[in-house]
Amino acid sequence: MKTLLWLVLFLIGLAGVVMPALYLHTASKLPQLETEFDLETQLRHSIEGERMSLQAGTFGPKRPIAYTKPDFSRLPKDLVALYIAQLGCPTYFQTRREDGAKWAWRLFSVVTFGTEPPGDGACERLLATRLAETLGIRGSLELAVAANRLHSFLQKDQLIAYDMSTLYFERGIVGVEDGAYKMFGRELDTLKLQELAELSLTLPPHYMYADALVCRNASLIRQNRDVLLADLAGFKLVTEERARTAMAQPVICR
Repeated sequence: MKTLLWLVLFLIGLAGVVMPALYLHTASKLPQLETEFDLETQLRHSIEGERMSLQAGTFGPKRPIAYTKPDFSRLPKDLVALYIAQLGCPTYFQTRREDGAKWAWRLFSVVTFGTEPPGDGACERLLATRLAETLGIRGSLELAVAANRLHSFLQKDQLIAYDMSTLYFERGIVGVEDGAYKMFGRELDTLKLQELAELSLTLPPHYMYADALVCRNASLIRQNRDVLLADLAGFKLVTEERARTAMAQPVICR
């Protein structure tokens, strides 16, 4: 029994040395992600290049190429509500940001056991991981380290804002503002609830952009849109009256 106790203590001590060393080694190979400025700089470089590749040599009115710092306050609240509901975290803004030992255990559990502990921290990790993937980071350990760094300086609303500003639709179409304009020919802040629900079908986890863009199978699009609106009302993120009014509207096809 005494030998077993010493073995356990030895393994705990070894883990206390190996894990930090492994973390630091992995972090040293990643892009610099110490501050929000680091993140913004890298996103600007990649996204502006993506937009420029589409607009070079085209004619007619062009959308701005410049990547601007995401502003959560400018996002339609109905779109945010649709997004967090479909990510599986309708209470995302009603719970505290996950930090400390609970957050560390989440990352360790995902990397080591491939399991996601319950709680809205799952969406925090998902959003941070997707941002890391946008920066070209791959590998479970590398993504966990990058997600931890991003999570250290981004609050819940910033995670949403940055994620929605980097969602890829097609060549040169990056971010929900570009996606909204491509689908509806109007700016994001002019869209109504039913249109925002249609836009939500093109976002994770549905990825129906190709069908929605050309309005392929309008009846199925409407059916799926109405499911999203019903979910929204069910989670009390909009009133049932607003949801029913939106469901009564036809699908917008350009």
